[in-house]
Amino acid sequence: MQMDERKRKILRAIVQDYIATAEPIGSRTIARKFDLGVSPATIRNEMADLEDLGLIEQPHTSSGRVPSDAGYRYFVDCLMDPQTVSDEQKEIIERESSKRIHEIQEVISHTSRLLSELTNLTSIVLGPQKGKSTFGKMHFLPYQPGQVILVIVKENGTVENHIVDIGENLTTDELQQVAAVFNQKMRGYSLSQVKRSLLHEIYDELSRQRLLIDNTLDMLREILDDNEQEERIYLGGTLNMLNQPEFKDLGKVKTLFKVFEENESLKKLLQPYQEGLNVTIGGENTLKEFKGCSVISATYKVNGLTIGAVGVLGPTRMDYGKAIAIVDFMTRSLTEILTKRR
Repeated sequence: MQMDERKRKILRAIVQDYIATAEPIGSRTIARKFDLGVSPATIRNEMADLEDLGLIEQPHTSSGRVPSDAGYRYFVDCLMDPQTVSDEQKEIIERESSKRIHEIQEVISHTSRLLSELTNLTSIVLGPQKGKSTFGKMHFLPYQPGQVILVIVKENGTVENHIVDIGENLTTDELQQVAAVFNQKMRGYSLSQVKRSLLHEIYDELSRQRLLIDNTLDMLREILDDNEQEERIYLGGTLNMLNQPEFKDLGKVKTLFKVFEENESLKKLLQPYQEGLNVTIGGENTLKEFKGCSVISATYKVNGLTIGAVGVLGPTRMDYGKAIAIVDFMTRSLTEILTKRR
């Protein structure tokens, strides 16, 4: 869509003012608040053209206009000045994230809370899918006579613990030998990529420690066959919705909060399998409950593999420049933190 510079300036003014005030704006107010060098009558004519183009609309009987979904889209794609995360915000993100890197779940949960605090929007963070997590290493910890704790560390930072029966006679050196073979054979594979043939190969190489191997392989098969492959969703700042004038209708809020309980619906909002940063505005959302909302999301990676997504949800009248900058920086920060854990 091609527009002359005057229309672009007027549309930018309408979007920026509505984001700031949540109030429809008229031609006289635009002339007074924005130095566009034209009269209210000229602005009014240009606004009529913008309305014909579907970029602004008139809510109810108000004399002012507000951006439409198409107007927000044009603003984001063509008019918005890129913003950067402030040094203070960067320091907060890096300082707070570095304190909590013991477990990936803790990192992601904290990311969700921090994202909602910095944007004053609702944050949605999609945790990594089990099948996409590549095997890093395993080791055994003494537990009690005849049993050890099998610790599986994946390359994305997740840790799984399982109790395994080993019999009475295995030494510490033999346990280390078993772990070394598994680590050599399986490192770098995702759990969904581990084939039964590889498990048989490990079995043959370690035939002496049969009980330990049988039980460890059974545990791995259980992990491979686990149907619980869904990513976990982390929400933050859901009550931020209540601070927005668009969500004063309690019926609308109840509908949104009901969807917040449905993982599959939230995953659709994030578009987790689209690489890079995505902005979905109003009616572009596939869920009818979120037609009045926008979502800004981006994927995060470990060792080049996309394993999850980070996003914020808010009204279409959101500060897109600020939210995009924070989501982008937060995603890159999360990628760096998780990669360093390898």
